[in-house]
Amino acid sequence: MAGGAQLSVPEMRRAARHPVDFPTIGEHRTVGDIKLHISNVSAHGFMVDAIETDTAPPVRGDRVIVRLPLIGRIEAYCIWRTEDRAGFQFERILRLDDFVGMIEQIQPNSRLRRRG
Repeated sequence: MAGGAQLSVPEMRRAARHPVDFPTIGEHRTVGDIKLHISNVSAHGFMVDAIETDTAPPVRGDRVIVRLPLIGRIEAYCIWRTEDRAGFQFERILRLDDFVGMIEQIQPNSRLRRRG
């Protein structure tokens, strides 16, 4: 028997997103380092609103490794992309306490944080 909730893509898309302002470097296997600006994050993934690279930006299916506070290095894969934005899904599940701590560190405005 499989453990944990098996969420469908629409259910994951409805997951709570937290607005953030977090520049980071993504490591791409073939392209190399990519400058990313994460603008929102959820327990399942993140959205970037700026991608800077000397070559082609990631496309759907590409994998990148990013470094996040408390989470450390985590792999994510691109599930959608427009001209200047892209959505990535984490390769593994984040522990709730690590996720909450990460949000507290990277969310720019404390009034945006959810009250628990």
